[in-house]
Amino acid sequence: MENTKTIAKARQGLHGTIEIPGDKSISHRSVMFSALGSTPVHITNFLHAQDCLSTAACMKALGASVEFESETALTVCGHGLHGLKEASTIIDAGNSGTTLRLMMGILAPQPFLTTFTGDASLHKRPMGRVIKPLSAMGAKIYGRENNTKLPITIVPAESRLHGMVYESPVASAQVKSAILLAGMYADGPTTVVEPFTSRDHTERMLEAFGVETRKEGTAVTIEPVDSFRAPEAIEVPGDISSAAYWLVAGSVVPGSSLLLKNVGVNPTRTGILDVLKAMGASVTLENERVSGGEAAADIRVEAAKLHGTSFGAEIMPRLIDEIPVIAVAALFAEGDTVITGAGELRVKETDRLQTITDEFNKLAPGSVEASEDGLVIHGGTKVQCANCFSYDDHRMAMSLAILGTAGEGAEIERPDCVNISYPAFYGTLARLQA
Repeated sequence: MENTKTIAKARQGLHGTIEIPGDKSISHRSVMFSALGSTPVHITNFLHAQDCLSTAACMKALGASVEFESETALTVCGHGLHGLKEASTIIDAGNSGTTLRLMMGILAPQPFLTTFTGDASLHKRPMGRVIKPLSAMGAKIYGRENNTKLPITIVPAESRLHGMVYESPVASAQVKSAILLAGMYADGPTTVVEPFTSRDHTERMLEAFGVETRKEGTAVTIEPVDSFRAPEAIEVPGDISSAAYWLVAGSVVPGSSLLLKNVGVNPTRTGILDVLKAMGASVTLENERVSGGEAAADIRVEAAKLHGTSFGAEIMPRLIDEIPVIAVAALFAEGDTVITGAGELRVKETDRLQTITDEFNKLAPGSVEASEDGLVIHGGTKVQCANCFSYDDHRMAMSLAILGTAGEGAEIERPDCVNISYPAFYGTLARLQA
């Protein structure tokens, strides 16, 4: 493991074409849902990264056939909606909150016992927000710290789960998805009402498997499901959360011009495009298309003069993972950027509001102030080279790398966490500077 990564200041603009790796959220779901079908599904542009491989390993442990033809192509075949088998050992979700939360929804209705573990970071993350509603449906789930933390054991429920209407206190696709997936096995309709609409990859992919959900305002309803009609193939679009680093780098490194290929532009995920455009970025969508129910496009980004902006809770579900790199854009913008409604970032892989503040202030002293649920970023603060820490958080490591590239360089300690979502990141960054 390389313990420090030296990031060089870009001497000229970044130029080139980037094939964006597969969307993490859709890669997870493509494997999970295919394992609930009974016919083979060929998945391409799968994200070959630790989190998604954790999901593939989980489904294999539960009896599905998972065969990789290459790093990004695999065929998954299950034994039907009721065909999962009890795992012979404890299931390891690694660093992946998505794997764990969605799998709890799928496994809560099953007639066998499952025990989950994960890495040190996942052991700290709150699972009560999924366990509480699933328990209200009749699931039997037990965990550390009063049923909120790993390790977690799911025991067969005493009867079929009950459909219900759940008013979610948070707009979270993981919470919503876990409840909808459990609702497929329930005795009546299940509805999740959110304060704002979170990303809808689960609903779109369920549709590709022949399962209808009904949407009214911020409420989504699913009826009990008899069977899955698996598609023959799923092409995973590129991940806009991975494209975000290049959208910002292309905007703030003077003289840059980048073309990002095959980026998912699902409207529940494109908050970063809205914010960058509000800041004055030059971002253009080309070759727009739909694949597997998901919108995709190529995105061209050119360097531009940015100005500060403000945004809050309403847009947060559409860009929560992109806040660290949006903070980089804000640092190179004219004036202040004010972010509110982002309290959710305090319970990610790390407390991202605190780590953004601590690490960015090493590179640009006095540039960032944290509040309880947001940040104030002073654009135009003088940037210097400094030694930074990733906190083993992939999104922090990549954001610090872009900040160093656009600024005066950086030394990043523990850089290898990018493998969680974007193993080719540093190689791509070096190529664009060549």
